[in-house]
Amino acid sequence: MRRTPKSRDSGSSDPPDAYTTALGLLGQRELSEAQLRARLTRRGCDPDAIEHAVDRLKKDRTLDDGRVAGAAARLEAVVRRRGPARVRQRLQAMGLAREVVQQAVADTFGEVDAAALLDAALERRLRGRALADLDDKARARLVRGLVGQGFSLGAVLRRVRD
Repeated sequence: MRRTPKSRDSGSSDPPDAYTTALGLLGQRELSEAQLRARLTRRGCDPDAIEHAVDRLKKDRTLDDGRVAGAAARLEAVVRRRGPARVRQRLQAMGLAREVVQQAVADTFGEVDAAALLDAALERRLRGRALADLDDKARARLVRGLVGQGFSLGAVLRRVRD
């Protein structure tokens, strides 16, 4: 993790300005409200100043959990090729509200074909081998890997059996 350098007059005991610090953090990357609060707290900002800064940033939509959730869900699904369960888990780990997570996952998998993602993941894991050539142990390992990638067990089993 990259840290901001301390100012030359670090002898001052005043806490850093929460709003300015938040803008700097949000300028580097999109953060959820929970992530921003945690980072401002770690940097020693005053709790009341954090609350005021977050309210101000939410009002002008600089801080928007819905936008963060949508971008993170698309990243996980399209770029990292994760299934719905894994995308949901990642968004929850970001401290996003349940409703925001559900909406982002629904929107993302409304645009992305989960079955095509599963087929692509299966092909990558098989590495050119035929599914019929796998023994029971290798099939079980394949199923565990795909479920771990966020695809439902039922969908994986249907695809492996077909």
